[in-house]
Amino acid sequence: MNNPGLVEFLCNPRVYPENPKDVTLVQTHISWVFIGDEFVYKVKKPVDFGFLNFTTLEKRHFYVNEEKRLNTRFSPDVYLRVVPISSIDGVFHLGNATNVVEYALKMRRISEEHMLYKLLEKDQVSDADMRHIGSHVAQVYAKIPSDEKSRVFGGLDTISTNIIENFDQTRKYIGGPVSMETFDAIESWSLAYMKDKADLFAQRLDSGCIKDCHGDLHLQHICLDQGRIFIFDCIEFNERFRFGDVASDVAFLAMDCDYNGYPALAKAFVDAYHQSSVDTTLPDVLTFYKVYRAYVRAKVTSFMLDDTGLEEQVKADAYARAKRYYDLAEEYVRHDN
Repeated sequence: MNNPGLVEFLCNPRVYPENPKDVTLVQTHISWVFIGDEFVYKVKKPVDFGFLNFTTLEKRHFYVNEEKRLNTRFSPDVYLRVVPISSIDGVFHLGNATNVVEYALKMRRISEEHMLYKLLEKDQVSDADMRHIGSHVAQVYAKIPSDEKSRVFGGLDTISTNIIENFDQTRKYIGGPVSMETFDAIESWSLAYMKDKADLFAQRLDSGCIKDCHGDLHLQHICLDQGRIFIFDCIEFNERFRFGDVASDVAFLAMDCDYNGYPALAKAFVDAYHQSSVDTTLPDVLTFYKVYRAYVRAKVTSFMLDDTGLEEQVKADAYARAKRYYDLAEEYVRHDN
């Protein structure tokens, strides 16, 4: 912690101009999130995980502004402004730019009870809701250009690098959450698909399907509240994880619905996106990207098995989840053959 006492300072309701009755602290591995009655303040931790680096104030300032800029594309009424935090004579001040020691992203609080995954748990999501989300996502992506910077991420060389990296990083889990048969089936199918469909990937690139996307579009990052759709928490910290084919984002949400047992809702979402967009070749690449997204989730969950600090039950749960993701990826492959 670069500024001892800052977290305690931001947990105090009296420091906020909105005078919330209470402030709840929620931590992730990269952020502190301070939740008030109507607004949320988010501060990045000074961490370096290789794929992200927030270790300096300059980097945190840059990425907190990026987070606001990028997420405003999806939820302009949620991401409000970047707020400086100063230290003057050893005392922190929120909103003061005299001697800035940190930055917070101020957001409007959205309803936790209307998060898409929670609504699904309560059986409160209809086909019409998913179609609404599909058409909404299509409208948002229609406004995002496919420029020269984006196109760099759409070539088959870049795509294959990402795919091969996944297999290289998960080979050690063979015999654990993924069997040799499952691993081989997914790897051989993915490599063959890229080889056989080179023209299709080139067509996707030429038709403007490679964009600066969300990168993490799944059930926990969508809120559906009285007809309003809020999409949040896009990836700001690593362009390689965010730029790519729009089909990869569509596939992520569809895969997440499949994984949680809602294939009909996944189809409603995809169909609405397809109908609302001009993306004629989306169905041709959807399975490829669903396999990719399921495999990435399997990989990330498998990494938890290497954490010696985790309790055995947590590891057992991670093992089971990883296996389900590997199996889902294989299921997509088997159905495509």
